[in-house]
Amino acid sequence: MGKSHTLWLFFIQIIVKVSISSSGKVPAVIVFGDSSVDSGNNNFIPTLAKGNVEPYGRDFPGYPTGRFSNGRIPPDFISEAFGLKPTVPAYLDPAYNITDFATGVCFASAGTGYDNATSKVADVIPLWKEVEYYKEYQNKLRAYLGEEKANEIIRESLYLVSSGTNDFLENYYTMPDRQFQFTIQQYEDFIIGLAENFLRQLYELGARKISLTGTPPMGCLPLERTLNVLEHHGCVQKYNDVALEFNAKLSLLVAKLNKELPGFQVVDANGYNLFLQIITKPSRFGFEVTKTGCCGTGTFEMGFLCDPKSPFTCPDANKYVFWDAFHPSEKTSQILSKYLVENLLAKFL
Repeated sequence: MGKSHTLWLFFIQIIVKVSISSSGKVPAVIVFGDSSVDSGNNNFIPTLAKGNVEPYGRDFPGYPTGRFSNGRIPPDFISEAFGLKPTVPAYLDPAYNITDFATGVCFASAGTGYDNATSKVADVIPLWKEVEYYKEYQNKLRAYLGEEKANEIIRESLYLVSSGTNDFLENYYTMPDRQFQFTIQQYEDFIIGLAENFLRQLYELGARKISLTGTPPMGCLPLERTLNVLEHHGCVQKYNDVALEFNAKLSLLVAKLNKELPGFQVVDANGYNLFLQIITKPSRFGFEVTKTGCCGTGTFEMGFLCDPKSPFTCPDANKYVFWDAFHPSEKTSQILSKYLVENLLAKFL
């Protein structure tokens, strides 16, 4: 019985290896960044920034995974669009191992940013630590599949990077330190420098296909609108202007890196304009509510503040652009992901 069990495990491993090698141009989706792409890493660290309580995951189906959504998030939809699994597991989740991570893995941490000071605000995983986990993952992948196959996966995988929003909203505009050091334009440049260093690190580690997402219309997030009392809870134009400035600088960085680093293919995955269209013309996309989120009153709640017993939580999140006061609903994520795959990432399909 011991021998047959060993033989069975051997065949399973062979099947997994063949399925990986026979997959399309992208054998795995590998994710770095913040809550926009975190599939549950924060569940396993001591922080309050968690989406592992009801009603999160209400449409996942039915249980909170740590994703800041009622259901799936962009990496899940993108993975599925590339013919891979429909969800990308969190690296720190003990329910998964290298056999799962070989076709997709998420290192992202809700609340983090390019700036190490940002991760300290909510005691979450800094970006440098995400890179350390990625190095650890590479070692596990080589041990599992061998040097040659692991290097192929590392080289051909699609890397999703989504960060920056917390650097501005949770750090610069909330905490005093960076405001004393930098003007907002100087801080943008500081973050761009950190983003460049991070992307060059990924390149040195073997990554070649990168989707780089900047900041959304930050001033239109429900939380910012709630606080914008003087302008009758409209979008905070100052924050949107910063997002546009920062995204423009990211575009220049993308062009620079693609020119300087042989074989590097960074895509400027800027969904700002589409997201703003969804917010300003919701009926075109099948939405009814855009100023508030579905969870709780939708004005300030996120994470544990989204009380599962709240009588205000909406019955149908598909009518809402936002799930909570900071994060898009599953339907919004699906629309943005579809646009990204069809218009910007199609060259990798």
